[in-house]
Amino acid sequence: MDFNDPSFRELLDALHDGVYITDADGITLKVNGAYERLTGLRSEDVVGQHMQALVEQGVISQSVSLRVLKEGRALSLMQSVSQGKRLLVSGTPILDAAGHVRYVVSTVRDMTELLRIKHERDELQQLKQLRNSTAKLHAGQRDDLLDASPVAKLPASGRLFAQARQVAASDVKVLLQGETGVGKTLIAQYIHKRSPRAAQPFLALNCGALPENLIEAELFGYVAGAFTGAGSKGKRGLLELAHHGTVFLDEIGDLPLALQVKLLKVIEESRFIPVGGLELKEVDVRIITATHHDLRQMVADGRFRADLYYRLNVVPIHIPALRERPDEIQPLLDFYLAEFNGRYGRALTWELEALDALTDYAWPGNIRELINLVERLVVTCVGEAVELFDLPEEMRAPAAEAGNENLPLRKQVEQLERRLIRKALVQHKTTREAAKALGLSQATLVQKMKRWEQG
Repeated sequence: MDFNDPSFRELLDALHDGVYITDADGITLKVNGAYERLTGLRSEDVVGQHMQALVEQGVISQSVSLRVLKEGRALSLMQSVSQGKRLLVSGTPILDAAGHVRYVVSTVRDMTELLRIKHERDELQQLKQLRNSTAKLHAGQRDDLLDASPVAKLPASGRLFAQARQVAASDVKVLLQGETGVGKTLIAQYIHKRSPRAAQPFLALNCGALPENLIEAELFGYVAGAFTGAGSKGKRGLLELAHHGTVFLDEIGDLPLALQVKLLKVIEESRFIPVGGLELKEVDVRIITATHHDLRQMVADGRFRADLYYRLNVVPIHIPALRERPDEIQPLLDFYLAEFNGRYGRALTWELEALDALTDYAWPGNIRELINLVERLVVTCVGEAVELFDLPEEMRAPAAEAGNENLPLRKQVEQLERRLIRKALVQHKTTREAAKALGLSQATLVQKMKRWEQG
């Protein structure tokens, strides 16, 4: 075969894949233009060279031609060339009439781009899994429902949202403080969505929901074989997956001291080392933290690093408990009732007694408790309205009101009257029976209830 025939050369050079031809002794006879393009090697660098010599010189990592000659069959392998490219090389023996190998023809395909695409796909899958896992850690909060709520326009929350909007424009560290269930995740999301990083990932991790080793793996990632049970390919951590985005660390007060050191390094140097790794990873993330603990007291007790506390506490935002925002309880109740009515195809309304009891309730679980209660009522109520006896028992009795003795006598009498009427309604179910038990006419009782509603 004349490998220098112009027609033959033209045919080989028309192929998109690289072609590499050796004789039965492993001597390079011909390569095409695509091979030169893919590998960066010139024809004169390899033609006439034995494949073993090219491997020993480090020009290629391994030779499929030598394997084909040794085993006498077609096979494929991955090959690295000195430029760092990864190539899929498939060698096929060409036999003579006696069945002996005469040539080995290898096709070469660049796998670098395909591997990059696969790597990106794996990263997207990891990101999806991480988002799903963190979503489960925050399951039940339903904080996402609150963003469009009119409560953001009310005085107390309005000031809170205004402050969140103000800090959103920069990367300043924000520490959200407040009781469990007040909506700290919501505020963190609100800040992210109004920041220059809004188009990038927002990933959350509850530092109190996982043991120390799993928090470290989720946050910093790990290399293959870093610990028992680690994936064979390793895993990118939340910090790396959120590159250019925002990381929200909820319950930062529960972060173990050893991990506080690593987190401090991320904040100070924007880099970290994955679990079991040696290579530093550079990251650009905004970190927002939240806690229901008194971090200042934890610092004094030696349970939280002072340097980390001052790094995180650049802009503290206190989110008041729901009981400290009594004017916002009814708007929240109305908003979520409408929300869940639409979700479950209901048209429930509030009866005055039920609404009054919920307004007086202390809400120890804050907004999270309120959301869950409203959804429960929409699902379980059989009537057209939520009545007092539909509420959980602890919510039917009004919360003890501190400082009642300082109220005007008329107001104290009115509150006592409300409590007695509520109690009668719980016991007797109907206004007629309740009025009879209280020694009132039904009309008088209803009139009092209407006056409260109007007030």
